[in-house]
Amino acid sequence: MIHPRLTFALSIMEALAIFAYAISGFIEARERRLDAVGTFLVAMATAFGGGTVRDVLLERRPFYWVQHQGYVIAIFVMSLFAPVVLRATSRLISQRALLVADAIGLGLFSVSGTSMALDAEMPRFTSVMIGVLAGVFGGVIRDVVCNEVPLLLRDSRPYATCAFVGCALYVGLDYLQFDNVYAVLIATGFILLARLVTFRFDVRLPH
Repeated sequence: MIHPRLTFALSIMEALAIFAYAISGFIEARERRLDAVGTFLVAMATAFGGGTVRDVLLERRPFYWVQHQGYVIAIFVMSLFAPVVLRATSRLISQRALLVADAIGLGLFSVSGTSMALDAEMPRFTSVMIGVLAGVFGGVIRDVVCNEVPLLLRDSRPYATCAFVGCALYVGLDYLQFDNVYAVLIATGFILLARLVTFRFDVRLPH
């Protein structure tokens, strides 16, 4: 059973991840010049894609976004104003903003997915892979919906690799009986920092 403190931390992480990925969906929708309906669909797919895959693999019902409709309502309302807001701030929003929002969602969803898998008594390696899928799938669906080759496949900079190492770090800390809340924060911070640093210094995986 997950400790109450960890349950609270995971809930906060899930909310932050949802909105981080939703923002990356808004930014991508703006780049594609989509209207409010298109923006909502892209944001929904991005925010809930990875978590839905996680829930399917862990046989969690109802899906988290079905159970917590407030997330859906919030993204719906944000979508109505997103085109205007993003257009007004177009000089401030760039590919870098999309990268940061995507990195935040990657870290939060990956580690929370791994933690939930461990709580469901999944094997450790399987838990790591479920976390990776939870982290990357939202971005994959976003790119597919926007008719792009997924960032995961077209960018040789470490992406899923960062999630994998971060999730493995969390599993290692859990095995050592490190405080779960701090383990979550450390692993999430590692993924976020690793993604941004490898992008900043143009670190690429060998072809």
